[in-house]
Amino acid sequence: MGKKKQVDDSIIPIDIAPSDPDYNRHPVSKHRSCWIHVVGYLRASRKKITKQEAQRLRSLKLTAPCFLDNIPCRARSKRRVTRKKSTSKLKNKLDSGSFECYLETLWSRLPADKRDLFTRLDCQWFAWYRKASYREKVLSWVKRKEIFSTKYVLVPIVCWGHWSLLIFCHFGESLQSKTRTPCILLLDSLQMSDPLRLEADIRRFMFDIYKAEGRPENKRMIYQVPLLVPKVPQQRNGKECGNFVLYFINLFVKSAPENFNINDYPYFMKNDWFNAEAVERFCERLHFGM
Repeated sequence: MGKKKQVDDSIIPIDIAPSDPDYNRHPVSKHRSCWIHVVGYLRASRKKITKQEAQRLRSLKLTAPCFLDNIPCRARSKRRVTRKKSTSKLKNKLDSGSFECYLETLWSRLPADKRDLFTRLDCQWFAWYRKASYREKVLSWVKRKEIFSTKYVLVPIVCWGHWSLLIFCHFGESLQSKTRTPCILLLDSLQMSDPLRLEADIRRFMFDIYKAEGRPENKRMIYQVPLLVPKVPQQRNGKECGNFVLYFINLFVKSAPENFNINDYPYFMKNDWFNAEAVERFCERLHFGM
């Protein structure tokens, strides 16, 4: 009998579950490192995997295809990539890893005085919060963001494969304020999918944030905070929702008033806010680093 091939323990993955918040807190480095380790392990050991393990690997791949595409299987062609071919990824639905990559680029290009009015949460935190086992951990991360010290909090949401944007306004103000009334905006480019199906989870999330901060407001007052769904421009197909959310963020940060007054709602957030061609041009610039 031949010798059994030795496997390098240094490349055996410890945990490849993409749904674990501890692993996904830094999606860029973690996803890439995890997938490279998995591929290395399987190649070295030639190990057969179960159907359940295969499903977990497929889930990981779906979470970060932008990094998987960068793992070469052969020498890269020296032919020049055309602009049209390079932007083809923007025609696909964005995954969480790609979304965060693009958002980082976008955020770095926004005016500093505008960014100072905002806090933004990771795009996966809301989805993790909805899982009871991760709820306390997510609330502890949100607490470190000190969201009550800024005018606005951006919460990108991806649920059931669809992207939308949640914005908390004036959460540091009194719930009884007349000029700076705390409110919630939910921007959705596919309103036919019924954005308010998330209302129960959103209000529970908001209440738990207030509770974790030790705020004096009671549950009845918190649940009366207005949840507004402006009639924003709508996507044309089933893949544009992530791009629309990025564009919502871009325009809202640039145009948001220093003091959002509910009496002036919906401000600029109307059907004619922008057109589909503007989204396409924005995505093309974003893909090439603005």
